[in-house]
Amino acid sequence: MSEDRVSITPLVDGPLEVSGAVRVNASDGAEIRSADKVYLCRCGASEKKPFCDGSHKKIGFVSDVEA
Repeated sequence: MSEDRVSITPLVDGPLEVSGAVRVNASDGAEIRSADKVYLCRCGASEKKPFCDGSHKKIGFVSDVEA
């Protein structure tokens, strides 16, 4: 595969780890962030959505993902 490959890994009791040539865009198409790795909230409690701010630890978020 090319070097533009992106992988998404749900972390145990945590965010989604997105690795590769990552670009996160707003609903209007404007680029929010471009990076090699970002962590996206999946608990719904982050104050920095769509990015994780560690709130999952404070609220006791639990996932079914096994490492």
